[in-house]
Parts: sequence; C-alpha cells; structure tokens
Amino acid sequence: MTWYRLIILTTTLAYIAGFAGYYFLTGNSEFIWYIAVMLGFVLFITATIKQTRFSPAMLWALSLWGFLHMAGGGVVVNGNVLYAFVFWPIVVNGDFALLKFDQFVHFYGFAVATVAMFYLLKPFARRGATDGRVLLLAVLAGMGLGALNEIVEFIAVVTFPHTNVGGYFNTGLDLVFNMGGAVVAAGLLFVRDKLPERLKFTVREPEWLGREVKEGLKKKVKGARKAS
Repeated sequence: MTWYRLIILTTTLAYIAGFAGYYFLTGNSEFIWYIAVMLGFVLFITATIKQTRFSPAMLWALSLWGFLHMAGGGVVVNGNVLYAFVFWPIVVNGDFALLKFDQFVHFYGFAVATVAMFYLLKPFARRGATDGRVLLLAVLAGMGLGALNEIVEFIAVVTFPHTNVGGYFNTGLDLVFNMGGAVVAAGLLFVRDKLPERLKFTVREPEWLGREVKEGLKKKVKGARKAS
C-alpha cells in the first residue's frame, strides 16, 4: 500500500472510530448500523484498490463523503441532528423542506459515486463505444447505488425503534438529489474531456505513478545494501 493510501485509510478509520465511540456512548443504535456499513465500504475499496487505482483526489472525495455522513447523524444543531438542519430555507412545508444538509450530502455523495462508476465501467465498454453511452450507464449506476442507500436506511427503520431517517418526502427528495448529483457529475465529466490536458482532473492513478514508487523503493533498498 502506498503512503498516501495509508494516510487516507488511517484518517478514515480514525474518524469512523471516533464517531463509533460517540454513537455507542449516546446509544445511537441507528448509526452503529451505519458504522458497520461504512466499514464494509472501506474494506471493499481497500480490497479492490489495485484494480480501481483510484487517485488520491478520488479517495479523499470518498472519505469526505463518509465523514459528512457520520457527522450528519452525530453533530447536533438547534436541538436536532445535522441531517435535519435546513441551511437554505427555499421551501419549508412540514416534512417537505429544501435545502437540508441531508440533501447536500446525497447530492455530493452520489456525484462522487457516479464519477467512480464511470471510470470503473469505461475499461469494460465495447470498443468504439462513445463516452456518452458510458456516462449514461454511470448515471444509472450512481442512481442504483442511491437506491441501495435507501434500502440500507429502510433496514434501519424496520430494525431500530427510533431513527432520524424521515418519511416518504425524505425518501423521495433523497432520490431526487441522488439523481441530481449523478447528472451533474456526468456533465462535469463530459466538459472535462473538452478541456486541455493540463487542466483535466485525475480520478484514476496513472500507471507511471505505481512504477515510480516501486523504482524509488528499489533504489532505496539497493542503497541500504551498499551502505551495509
């Protein structure tokens, strides 16, 4: 594991451990369940990193998503969890409220997920397939992951006596913001391909980076042997 991956993994596990301790002490059984889901997610990313070769920026974006999710259920604002906080009251009508921190996290999170899916799907696309088709598949995959997230929340609702998941409006708005994040991410990826090479952001780790790290380690080992 490269040094930057180790730093990102350590940072992610540190905040998960901190929030896990907080949720355990406050008796928040709902987010103990989410902690288990997060650990499964981290394990999956770690186990497949050699195949996905996600760049540091992509890994930090995924880690930030996890942190925002953990904070949403733990940080209290005005007597309620951060997820329920309306930071821009465009519309507030009972359970129907815009814009909430929850909706921002859904938008951001599934935008990141869609970018990840695009770069995971692209190598498997048929030769000659346009990026537009792959982008469409990535949007649908991102929305599918969003639907899976709602199933995880539904399991929490039917399992634990008290949750902050919300009702039908909350679920519907979550799905809308999931889709919004996926579509915007696809739009940014489309625009990215029109930019000069020097301005393009990197999602996957370049092949040369892995080679340079290995060559650097080999030189250090050889130097240490000569010194001894």
